[in-house]
Order: sequence, then structure tokens, then C-alpha cells
Amino acid sequence: MIKISNLLKRIIIIIIIVIFIFSFSSSYDSLNIDNLAFVVALGIDKSTENKFNITFEFIVPKPSSEGASETEPVLESVECSSITNGINIMNSYLGKKINLSHCKLIIFSEELAKEGISDEIYSLINEVQVRPSANIVVSKCNTKYYIENSVPSLENLVPKYYDIFPNTSDYTGYTCNATIGDFFNSLICNYCDPYAILGGVSSSETNSQAETLDDASIKSTETPITGGRLAQNIGLAVFNNDKLVGELNAIETVCFLSIKKEVHSFLISIVDPQDSNSKIDIYITPNSTHKIDVDFVNGTPYIKIKLDFSGKIYSMSKDSHYLDADVLDAISSSCNSYLESQFSSYLYKTSTIFESDINELGLYALSEFITTTEFDNYDWLTNYKNSTFDVDINTTMDSGFLLTQT
Repeated sequence: MIKISNLLKRIIIIIIIVIFIFSFSSSYDSLNIDNLAFVVALGIDKSTENKFNITFEFIVPKPSSEGASETEPVLESVECSSITNGINIMNSYLGKKINLSHCKLIIFSEELAKEGISDEIYSLINEVQVRPSANIVVSKCNTKYYIENSVPSLENLVPKYYDIFPNTSDYTGYTCNATIGDFFNSLICNYCDPYAILGGVSSSETNSQAETLDDASIKSTETPITGGRLAQNIGLAVFNNDKLVGELNAIETVCFLSIKKEVHSFLISIVDPQDSNSKIDIYITPNSTHKIDVDFVNGTPYIKIKLDFSGKIYSMSKDSHYLDADVLDAISSSCNSYLESQFSSYLYKTSTIFESDINELGLYALSEFITTTEFDNYDWLTNYKNSTFDVDINTTMDSGFLLTQT
């Protein structure tokens, strides 16, 4: 019995030793978190020496004076022939394996986007770590410069800022939540075109130019904003297939999001019917009665868009009479005229100048064809430039929020 007991003890000791060996050896595994480098932003520029210059933004924890951990962004760049090769070279340089599962932002330079980025989009989508929810930005400047200046003003964590800034589209309509997953889907779609967030970095020169612009006409690098963060994300980058073909300003982005039913509210300034020399601010919320119809007249698309909004007057003055029914009707009429003009201008700009259906209006045309083969043969994306638009806007106006008369 004693010999058996000693044998069991030896077996147990051996098992414990083996467990300890495997437990501690895992800390040296190449997939251990200590051996991974997490990317939060990826910038892709055209390179003169090679094909690409890729910038990686990493977040490195650092101790703070209060004992809590903070994070510090670290940027590294590499010249390479492809994104995959760039990652491989950077793995060797860092001594860690790059991980893209936490990448929030993928930025392409304007120069590269104009040449076409389908190969890069396909490569990134094929990378299992890249999340389809990562936002895609087209920067009007070098992507490294854009990332360097994307320091959050009111957030301690850069990844959190990258997460939340596209959400401002809900209540301003000046940017959008444009993801690489949506971009890829539009690339393989036969009734729509891709789009991306328009980004850039302001300067004293662009700020002085912005002072002459109407608030609704601003876009990235053309805003009268001064502050600690120079990077801006206002407007939209429009693509025809995989090539950048144009930009949308703030109010045009509002039109885009309104047609897609992806904006909860926005602000416009219209001429005051009571005083042509002044403007009043109107808070607009879309109603659920938006309607889009596509017919064909002699083979060309005839697109009718009916949009309903509720409006509340933001601007107040001591001489205003916003409880007066005639005044409200006049303001409503002025609001309708302004919005109809903006929506029509936006639609003809994207269709005739950019030849790009970023609003997926081709989806509403599918019902006019008996089979999908007929629709494919029609070639919607080529014929969209010939479209005629009929825009009907109806705004129900309210005098305001708390103050109803002054």
C-alpha cells in the first residue's frame, strides 16, 4: 500500500509540473496579448518611392500620476507595395504581431482615392480581423498628418473619439456613419455607388476662406473653427465605382442623409419673411412619411421624392410674432422653397456631375422590371445620369419650444 501511495504522489507531482510548464509557456505564445500591437487607425497614402505609404496608429497604455492607466497614441509608417506587405514589415519592426480587430478608422488620401481603391478595400475586407463597422475616411491631406491632428478635444481616449464622432450625423447631418462594410457592399452593388466621410485638417488660410462661406456650405478644411484639434470631418466623399469623383458640403450631406432616412434632426437658416435682410434658424425633424417613386419616361428615370418635415423656430427676437398663423405659413413656405432648392441641387449634382447613385435610388427602380436580368441589362448606374427629379417638400411649422411669443 505504501509503494502504491508513493507512486500516486509521484504521478500527481508530474501532472502538476506539466500543468505549470504549459501555463507559463503560454505567456511566450505569439498570440498572447503582450505580443500583439493593436491598431486603432490605419492611414493609406500613395507613395512616390513604392506603391503605398501606410501609417499605423497604436494605443500604448501608460501610468498616470493618479495610479489609473492612460493611453498614448503612437504612429509608425512604412513604405510598401501592398497593405499586406506593409503589415508584415511592421510586424518585424515592432517585434509584435499587428492586430486590426480594434481598428476604428481607415483613412485613404484624396490622391489615392481618385485613382481607385477597390483592390485595397477587397484586401481589407478579406482580412478577418478588420471589422465591417470600421469607418472609412477620405482625407484631403496626407493621412499621417490627418491622424496626428485627430487629437480629441473632450475625450481622454482616442478610440472613443473615433467611435463617437460619426454619430453627430444623427443631430447635425453634417457627416455620416460610413463604414468599410457599406463601402464594399456598394462596390459589388448594381444599383448604388460608395461614399465615405470627408476629412481634412484646417489651416489659417482655409479658416479665412471659410469666413466668406454660408454655414451650410462648409466642409472639411473650409470651416471657421479654431481649437486644439485641427482635424475636421464635415461633408461626404462621393465615389463612382471605386474612384473619388467629388465632395459634398454640409447641407448636401443633410440631403443625402434625409433621403436615406438616417438623420434625426438638423438645423437650417432661411430668410425671414418678415425681414428680408435677416435670417431665422429652423430646427427640422423628418417625419416618417417620406416617399420615393421611380418611373421611366422614354427609357429615362423619372424620380419623385416627397419629404415631410416638422419645423420649430429657434431664432427669437422681441418683435417676432410667431403665434400668428399667417407668419407661420410664410415661414413654412420659405422653408419649403429653401429645402426643395437644396435637395434638387444635390440630386442633379450627384447624378449629372458625379454620375453616382449614393442614395441607392436604383433600388426603387427594381419593381419596374420583370426580372433582375432585365434590370442588369438596363445598366442603372450608367443611365442614372439621365434622371429627372421631382422634389416635393412639406414642412409643418411650430412657433418654437418654450417661448411661443415675444
